[in-house]
Amino acid sequence: MNALDAAQLTLLSDLLERRRAALAGPPGLRATAGGRDRAVEEIETSPADKATVRLLNDLALEAAGHNASQLHMIKHALAKFNDGNYGECEECGNPIGFSRLQARPEARLCITCQTRAEKR
Repeated sequence: MNALDAAQLTLLSDLLERRRAALAGPPGLRATAGGRDRAVEEIETSPADKATVRLLNDLALEAAGHNASQLHMIKHALAKFNDGNYGECEECGNPIGFSRLQARPEARLCITCQTRAEKR
């Protein structure tokens, strides 16, 4: 199991649940039958305005993708609570420090393994 006590686990679980609720709040951009919803509608305007509209839509899509990725990582971390594996490094099996989990409760790797992964 891990080195976290019940109070720490409760705190981290609540933090993850709050983040999940915030990310799952208002729906982002979704795929539709005719394409995708747009953050800003294109109308007949100058080429510069059209470029701005396209940029805003691209940024909104990128943000929606980032939110979906974050939501997936948070759901994965919450599932690990049910498995009894929360707080364990997925690579080496050692405990992930409480301070790291406070900063990134969805963390999958301990500091050592994360550092090694980032150097690759």
